[in-house]
Amino acid sequence: MQADRFDLLPYLTADLPGVGGTLKEQPEDFVVEEIPAYEPSGAGEHLFLWLEKRDIAGEDLLRHLARRLAILSQDIGMAGVKDRRAITRQWVSVPARCEPAISQIDSDQIRVLRTVRHGNKLRTGHLRGNRFSIRVRSANEAAAERATRVAEAVGRLGFPNYFGAQRFGQEQQTLQLGLDLVTGKASSRSIAPARRRFLLRMALSAVQSALFNAVLAARLRENRLFTVLAGDVMQVAASGGQFVVEDAAVEQQRFDARETVLTGPLFGPKMIAAQGAAAAGEQAVLAEWNLSPADFTRFAKLTSGTRRPLLVWPGNLAIRAEENDLRIDFDLPSGSYATCLLREFMKSSDDGK
Repeated sequence: MQADRFDLLPYLTADLPGVGGTLKEQPEDFVVEEIPAYEPSGAGEHLFLWLEKRDIAGEDLLRHLARRLAILSQDIGMAGVKDRRAITRQWVSVPARCEPAISQIDSDQIRVLRTVRHGNKLRTGHLRGNRFSIRVRSANEAAAERATRVAEAVGRLGFPNYFGAQRFGQEQQTLQLGLDLVTGKASSRSIAPARRRFLLRMALSAVQSALFNAVLAARLRENRLFTVLAGDVMQVAASGGQFVVEDAAVEQQRFDARETVLTGPLFGPKMIAAQGAAAAGEQAVLAEWNLSPADFTRFAKLTSGTRRPLLVWPGNLAIRAEENDLRIDFDLPSGSYATCLLREFMKSSDDGK
């Protein structure tokens, strides 16, 4: 599909030249560390593991833990799925009864760095964000100067909060499965039982994510990404609360002061719907995909729907040269993709990997 191809999504900094280069030549080039929402308490029926994994997918990590600890994958809690081609550090929770077997976890790709008990299982989204240290190899000669200009722009304007290309699977197979599911062309039984729980959720989420990207891209192309419309759904920066805009002029001032941010749709029956002109744009995207709101009721528990900020601002953004390469360090809130920030810097065919 052309409408959702990551490499065709518009840049916010299209007027600034990129640094080129490549990502993830080595796992050590892409280092990610969770910023947890809270520290484990030290007591309780769940055991939190601070893990480091190297060049292994989240699904494979779950299988490894389940096998080594002799538990079901459903017993394992994770705040978020991390990149495969990377070195990542994150919390994972398992039942406390697994404590005697923790020494069985370590392998060439996985290490347990710390263990501590807590009262609750770790749930998806239980993190403040992620800290990244990324090496862009073989950047062009003007990379440091160009990166500094892009950093100034995204520090001031933010960058489009797209879902990354990895969300949609190899050759968009995960997305296509999701489309078949929401339109009734496929059922959950068409997924192998061993992968059903994981892949069903990922496929349905891929559809919501692709539609969000399409709405965001349309607003950027139409030069409406920084314009508050009557009927837009805004999110309060401090609290995360969401509301529908009634007075666009008043809310424009709050948006410009970064008190609020525009949101886009993750379609589903519980999503706060936009109104007026904002709704028209979102409905137009659904129509382009031959979808309707009713399609997201087939798997209502997995596609309940919500809103997501259209823009995000990186924290602690720092640029430095490393020989012929470029090192970019930054923090992002939970759910935002490093590759979507890096593509603004790189502007090359490798920026979505």
